[in-house]
Amino acid sequence: MTPPLILTSDLEGVLIPEIWIAVAEKTGIAALRRTTRDVPDYDVLMRGRLAILREHGLTLADIQAVIATLDPLPGAAAFLEQVRDAMQVIIVSDTFYEFAAPLMRKLAMPTLFCHRLLTDDAGMIDGYALRLPDSKTRTVEALRQIGFRIAAVGDSYNDTGMLGAADHGILFCPPDNVIAEFPWFPVVRDHATLLERLLAIRG
Repeated sequence: MTPPLILTSDLEGVLIPEIWIAVAEKTGIAALRRTTRDVPDYDVLMRGRLAILREHGLTLADIQAVIATLDPLPGAAAFLEQVRDAMQVIIVSDTFYEFAAPLMRKLAMPTLFCHRLLTDDAGMIDGYALRLPDSKTRTVEALRQIGFRIAAVGDSYNDTGMLGAADHGILFCPPDNVIAEFPWFPVVRDHATLLERLLAIRG
């Protein structure tokens, strides 16, 4: 019997806009536009972001105010509703629960595995706690170990380990640099095509 299929999907860039880019546009701080599409090392990226926030006196509440204005990407909510009718879905993200909560409500509360932020008494973000190192890849490996097939979808450097560990890895609207470095992953550029591919994989 064919094992059941689970979709593990990245969040930002697949279902919602890039949160840090939205913060950069709101604050005018261009350095915050850098994402995992640009910087492969997540810890280097996050430490740089936190230093910038402290330099400019931006608190967690300031960032949450920007996030409250965001909506899912066009077509993402409908895609998620349709794909959840066909298979189980787990959102596996390097974002933080403190950021993602408002957008999860707009996506009908899918299961989300991500990280936690640490704040000081003034509400400044002074660190973060990973759920576990390389959590996307390890989530897929654990699910496969207990007998599931996995289709994984992401758009950035930090998704490629997850895509490689899955039975089927798919890049969704990735930048050219990621396509060039990981040419073995198929690329899709809209949610309708992604749904078609996933339904074909499910069989």
